[in-house]
Amino acid sequence: MQAIAKARLQIHFCVVLWGFTAILGKLITLPASALVWWRMLLVTLALLATPRVWRGLRAMPARLRWAYAGIGVLVSLHWLTFYAAIKLSNASVGATCIALGPVFLAFVEPWIARRRFDPRELLLGVAVVPGVALVVGGVPTAMRLGLVVGTASALLVALFSACNKRLVEHGDPLTVTCLELGTGTLFLSLLVPWLPHAGAAFVLPGAHDAVLLVLLSFGCTLLPFALALVALRHLSAFGTQMVTNLEPVYAIVLAVVLLGEQRELAWPFYLGVAVILAAVFAHPWLSRRGAAAQPELMGVSEAHNATD
Repeated sequence: MQAIAKARLQIHFCVVLWGFTAILGKLITLPASALVWWRMLLVTLALLATPRVWRGLRAMPARLRWAYAGIGVLVSLHWLTFYAAIKLSNASVGATCIALGPVFLAFVEPWIARRRFDPRELLLGVAVVPGVALVVGGVPTAMRLGLVVGTASALLVALFSACNKRLVEHGDPLTVTCLELGTGTLFLSLLVPWLPHAGAAFVLPGAHDAVLLVLLSFGCTLLPFALALVALRHLSAFGTQMVTNLEPVYAIVLAVVLLGEQRELAWPFYLGVAVILAAVFAHPWLSRRGAAAQPELMGVSEAHNATD
């Protein structure tokens, strides 16, 4: 239980750092495709300079490398849709859409992790839906397309979170991060020419965007991404995602302070965020009420058997 408590603190720290990603995504003037491509490329290059990563890659079976590579494609698509949602709406809306992740995870994780379906997870996930509905009511019509794209991003984050949970015990966190983001970079290199603003991805960013990209890549990507993989050894993907629902709260507070986004959103938006926050804190409380609902403990043994 001490390891679980430490893992929860690690995830909360990661979420604080992730709260800044929406703000930086709004401040960076590059289109979403270029932003994500540079973000993944910078982190991959930094990790490839680490001998530990090369040792981990050589020791990893080919089958496992391909599995992590597939997860990397999901990660790249999640980030692409996440930042597209921010560009189409604003930082607060883009971050809040990720709160739909638990609804998708309630169905996805039992299937991928090969564990029994827990109806309480679905109930907690569904409890987030009224909050999201209120959020929609507080968003201007011009930003609704951002909500749709953000919902797709939530589905993608559910998929790669559950996949990472299943394989988390089988690779060094830094090696896994490098492999996933490196594959994501290659995938986006093939995809970007078919997207809007295709030419912007492969052009050196200006000084303003370059500084923000460095902050985004290392302070808000490399550190929390690797730390989250370590914490997932002791937490279920669903439990992790419920904590991750705090990300929009941090992002909204930062957006109000730094970007003045409160002028763009109506009061139902903030009431919806309060509903989401209530569901976040309800999850660990309900999990402690029954021995049958301890996904953190179950997740550890499942991860050991993930690729047997």
